[in-house]
Amino acid sequence: MASPQTTEQPPPHIDPTQAPVAFGNWALPKLIMELQDVELFTRQRALAALCELVHDHERAYEAILNGCMERLKVLLQDEDNLIRVKTTEVLYVLASHSLGRDAFLKFDIVGPLANLLEDPENACRINVHQALNRIAEFPSGAVFMVCMGLVPRLVLKVSDEEENIRALILSTLSCCVSVNALPALESDAIPVLKDQLSHPSPAIRQAATSVLVGISVPVDGKMKVCEENLLPMLVKLLSDEDQGVVANAAGTIMNTAVITKGKSEALDAGAIAPLMRLVVSENIAVCANALRALTVLAEVPRARAQLLEHVPLLKSRLAHPNSIIQRAASTAIEVISWKP
Repeated sequence: MASPQTTEQPPPHIDPTQAPVAFGNWALPKLIMELQDVELFTRQRALAALCELVHDHERAYEAILNGCMERLKVLLQDEDNLIRVKTTEVLYVLASHSLGRDAFLKFDIVGPLANLLEDPENACRINVHQALNRIAEFPSGAVFMVCMGLVPRLVLKVSDEEENIRALILSTLSCCVSVNALPALESDAIPVLKDQLSHPSPAIRQAATSVLVGISVPVDGKMKVCEENLLPMLVKLLSDEDQGVVANAAGTIMNTAVITKGKSEALDAGAIAPLMRLVVSENIAVCANALRALTVLAEVPRARAQLLEHVPLLKSRLAHPNSIIQRAASTAIEVISWKP
């Protein structure tokens, strides 16, 4: 008879780096228990398996309800690089679920997560910023991050981080300044943002100008934009190839031109001509912000005189199918046509 042959190789479709998942309702409780194991390899395998499971919505909710957030919070401080990378990856996935975002705030995950901003592992820092960005996209998360004083730390990291992470930081800052711009202003964020406006990456330029839109809402922000001589740069960005950059540049000009100094500097930088070209844009945000910026500038007599010849073009926007463009065009025409 032929002797039986055995192999040391695992069966196909079995990943030896992942912990075997128990059947049914025991799967997640077993994995969460293994996250506390004293053996490093056991913790690593449990995290790898958990990382795969939480991509499923039902499994993600089950993991949160079974107390995985408390275990993951502890693992953020683990000395092993792979443990920290996988832990932050799981948290990033969980942050995409509403229950996960609530758990982030309830169990104060943001603080320990932010302590990894200086982590030596690039993959870990990417996961950290992706998770923070997802939390900041919701007002309650952005408010929490502002209140815990995270904004100054993020501002300091903008210039130091790699390009892919830098765009994430700027995106998170954009969310934070939308709820409160003062911490970013107090951290001298505008000079940092100014350096990013000429960056070759469209993602970084778009994220940086998005922060400027929010930071130019308070009066102090408008003044700081003028002091840093940003308006000529923003006028140049009205011709940027990226439509998001253009919309944000027009929005920042609109906000800054509310004050007299902002109006004067925008007009001196030649803002009217490029803004008029954007009025016919099919991009709703670009067109609307251009019309609003022109409306604010039209409060100045010399600008109003220059814009009168363009009223027929502005009237054509009244037939636009989008009500936002219709209202913006109507207001612009009313201000430009005003006579003392």
